[in-house]
Amino acid sequence: MTRIATPEGTKAVLNRYPFVFQKKFGQNFLIDPHVLDKIINAAEITKEDCVIEIGPGIGSVTQALIDNAGKVISIEIDDQLIPILTEQFGGCENFRLIHKDVLKVDLHKLIAEESPNRRIKVVANLPYYITTPIIMMLLEHNLPIESITVMVQKEVADRMASGPGSKQYGAITVAMKYYCDTYLVANVPQNCFMPRPNVDSAVIKLTLHQESIVDINDEEQLLKIIKAAFSQRRKTLLNTLASNGNLGLSKEEIKNILDESGIGASTRGETLSLDDYAMLSNYIDNYRKNLIDK
Repeated sequence: MTRIATPEGTKAVLNRYPFVFQKKFGQNFLIDPHVLDKIINAAEITKEDCVIEIGPGIGSVTQALIDNAGKVISIEIDDQLIPILTEQFGGCENFRLIHKDVLKVDLHKLIAEESPNRRIKVVANLPYYITTPIIMMLLEHNLPIESITVMVQKEVADRMASGPGSKQYGAITVAMKYYCDTYLVANVPQNCFMPRPNVDSAVIKLTLHQESIVDINDEEQLLKIIKAAFSQRRKTLLNTLASNGNLGLSKEEIKNILDESGIGASTRGETLSLDDYAMLSNYIDNYRKNLIDK
């Protein structure tokens, strides 16, 4: 089969089927085989792996995944693409196609049924408008995933890989550091896609932590604090946490906790590391326990 992830291969597929690009799905098909190779190499796909591919499109990446993985489960939302993918890959024994919105798929059940004994890796060329919800769903649902290798908007990749104090540093950055290590695989210019998107892209690999890298009493509370801290970037941590209201603490109580922890009431959320947030969360947890004991 001709390699799809080339200008010629993509045109051949599109000319063969009555396909219309759907702007609402953010469809931009990869036409650079060198970028494809970087994705496959970074994901370290082997015959021992089951790959869940989100948004296969016309199969530009799917084709390489089928050649390299033990099992490929592609999840596609667009009705138009189902016959294209079925005709091209339906005869492959290690391929399954699911026609559904990935956010509505029971991935725990799917993995248990389809590949309980293989390592699970995710590879995706995500629509940019829904990148963060999909990635956070994969991270937060405690799925048995080893890694996630995704094509995202370059600005999003920079945010994911940024550090405290930078303009890109935000709640998503800290939350992702809690769940995984991030590695920027490659920057991908606009001319690597058909049609060309309006922004540059990047491939980023997320390797999930097998155990927590911070000592934390309450994960849900930690994530609430992180989200609240970045809700109003120009304000101090004291004001953002007090105005958020989800912590159930008065402004005076929050000030005392910030001072006792050594963080300080005038600190801004974007200057804190994941370790700082974990410490703060535990201080709040211990404060509440002390109130109960009294």
